[in-house]
Amino acid sequence: MEVLKDAVTLKGSNEFQKRELVAILSFRLKAMTPAEAKELIAKAVEKGVIEERDDLLVVHAERAEGPVDVFDEMVEHIARSLGWSAEDVLEELEEFSKRYGALDRKLVLYLLGVEKGVDMSGFKERLD
Repeated sequence: MEVLKDAVTLKGSNEFQKRELVAILSFRLKAMTPAEAKELIAKAVEKGVIEERDDLLVVHAERAEGPVDVFDEMVEHIARSLGWSAEDVLEELEEFSKRYGALDRKLVLYLLGVEKGVDMSGFKERLD
């Protein structure tokens, strides 16, 4: 859910139209596909991280604390290991993903790390 905090930081507000939040997560942050963004929003609503108010989605970033998603953790690990930003990793993932088609993004990210020479052994057992 760290990506929701990034969206709030990028916009400078915690209030979004749904399609605006999907666009920020998908196209501006390049963190996921639009379908994955919609799924993340639905899960965040269920968990109370996002509140639906009239036509607005209100992101409560303080409620997003908790266990870090393995995808986010891998992005941070690869970025740290290569001296890249998380955005650089996500851009590289976008290009790298073209080779693998519909393969799960977590797995593709894992493979990207391996190809770049990053020790990804700590994540092998955590991929589902």
